[in-house]
Amino acid sequence: MKILILGSGGREHSIAKKLNESTMVVRLYCAPGNPGIGEIAENLNIAINDFEAIKCFCIDHEIDYVIVGPEDPLINGIKNYLNDYGIKVFGPDKNAARIEGSKAFSKLLMKKNKIPTAEFENFKNYQNAIDYLETKKAPIVVKASGNALGKGAVICNTISEAKDIVRQMMVDKIFGEAGDEIVIEEFMRGEEASLFVVCDETNYKIMVPAQDHKAIYDGDKGPNTGGMGSYAPAPVITNELMLRIENEIIIPTLDGMRNENSTFTGLLFIGLMITSEGPKVIEYNCRFGDPETQAVLPMLDCDLAKLLFSACNNELKDNTLIPVKEGFAVCLVSASEGYPGNYKKGYEIKFANDFDYKKLIQAGTKMLNNKLSTNGGRVLGIVATGKTLIEAKESSYNEMRKVSFEGNYYRSDIADKGIRYFE
Repeated sequence: MKILILGSGGREHSIAKKLNESTMVVRLYCAPGNPGIGEIAENLNIAINDFEAIKCFCIDHEIDYVIVGPEDPLINGIKNYLNDYGIKVFGPDKNAARIEGSKAFSKLLMKKNKIPTAEFENFKNYQNAIDYLETKKAPIVVKASGNALGKGAVICNTISEAKDIVRQMMVDKIFGEAGDEIVIEEFMRGEEASLFVVCDETNYKIMVPAQDHKAIYDGDKGPNTGGMGSYAPAPVITNELMLRIENEIIIPTLDGMRNENSTFTGLLFIGLMITSEGPKVIEYNCRFGDPETQAVLPMLDCDLAKLLFSACNNELKDNTLIPVKEGFAVCLVSASEGYPGNYKKGYEIKFANDFDYKKLIQAGTKMLNNKLSTNGGRVLGIVATGKTLIEAKESSYNEMRKVSFEGNYYRSDIADKGIRYFE
């Protein structure tokens, strides 16, 4: 098979590495890719939202199917566009991508189908939102309904702070049109987990659960980022909990989408909060998560190319858990100083002589004067596996210490929540 991946981050590098293990894959392409991806796939100078150029390339090079990394092209309808030309896409169509593109839509889907989630209200009117906040207590969560590139959810510790965030979203338009409608919901207490579900029109396959670390600082302090690290499997999700999640969340979600004439195919990401009352949905995404993908894919004991192609062709056949290898995987993310705020780019990245490049996942990187350099907030990841979670964590940190660039920053406690389960 010849496969085209859309995207340029650590998620796409991880997908490319896993696909490269398949004997079915004869050629990999990535648009636009990054230097790490370029070592195993051919990078293309095509933007992810240039549907016409993507279509032409797929036809000219007889691409078997396209894997869409970021949410933007999916929300904008790339599957609809490419399907019209007979090109297969692993991902949902525009209608189904609303599950991520509109938090208001997804919350109403949960309410309608009795899927456990936080209590909430949706607002299109600024004053109505402010009046509603007057009746609530903090902490409380304010979310931009539209696509805010992973930064549209804010946990507010006071009602005054919540009012200010509502003003910034709805009046100041800090997230543009994404803040035209907002969701205000209760703050859920518990432990977070992430679950990937591969879906075709009738069946699904569940990947190993992971846990992300969103906050910039140790102990989950500071502003949220795109993710500072992850590990899998996440022990917070037991076999018993997985059964509940399947029956109370996955099946009702997919059935609910069909009832909305929005049958979901592709990768359904479910962000979960494991509360004292059981599992509840924080959010849905319509694509692989980052950096969870970096920890999940190395643990899968399957041919990813064959699995995703089967989903494209509605050939998943049954609903099962995807086989998992023994042990654990940890992804440790290295970021530029100042991220998730302002940060500088263009610093050379250096590696010790004994650095294990097989563990390297490139994200915000580019070649500058023939040297690998920083080109983003999250620069790279180190993915290591081990028989125990402690072993995987130590291996990832040992390798990260062999990486250096100006302003290099990473958390020191990735996977510690999971390690506590084994103490």
